[in-house]
Amino acid sequence: MNMDQLKRQAAARALEEVRDGMQLGLGTGSTAKHFVELLGERVRAGLNVIGVPTSEATRLDAERCGVPLTTLDEIDHLDMTVDGADEIDPEFNLIKGGGGALLREKIVAAASDRMIVIADDSKWVPMLGRFPLPIEVIPFGLGATRRAIEKAFAACSVSGQMAVRKAKGDDKDGHVFVTDGGHWIVDAQLEKIADPPHLATALSAIPGVVEHGLFIGLASSAVLAGGEGIRVIERRKPKGD
Repeated sequence: MNMDQLKRQAAARALEEVRDGMQLGLGTGSTAKHFVELLGERVRAGLNVIGVPTSEATRLDAERCGVPLTTLDEIDHLDMTVDGADEIDPEFNLIKGGGGALLREKIVAAASDRMIVIADDSKWVPMLGRFPLPIEVIPFGLGATRRAIEKAFAACSVSGQMAVRKAKGDDKDGHVFVTDGGHWIVDAQLEKIADPPHLATALSAIPGVVEHGLFIGLASSAVLAGGEGIRVIERRKPKGD
């Protein structure tokens, strides 16, 4: 079974959690795209749901698949968000943003009662960091912002190369990737992030950082597809929750 088939399996399992009348957050990326396509099939068969897309790409996919859409200005909460991840650790900390939609993804996830992460099982890792950490930044004053990020890394005992993300495509003239919100992304190759919550707090305090790809305390369960089938893992709630 190839990677795309595994992603579709995970998306199909997450779809089993959807109930009639739900308000859904619709993630971005290759795995989330499978979920939107499968959801569209259910909608055409009579399922009554409404979705909030986390990117312009997802909005177009949802419209193509016939999924009704709304915004967080028109509704006050979401029952569930289904989205992919670039890495998931055993504490359910995530790295997201490989597709560049981390800001809207985090806004939507935070407005949801539940977040289900769908992925192939290669995304389940003992420690975050092998996947480059996306940091969404304001272009203005980028040099100052990068220096502040380096100080935050040092304070959190991590280090690595940073690079401004370039747009993908055939054109080789080095155009910078621009997010749906008009920002840039700095990707940080940190390899190991021993304390993701500490780093998340430090990055959030930097004025030029709009958002970062560390999702802390947002995911409630993970649906992982692998060669041996589907695993559904629930996040353990801390004592007192």
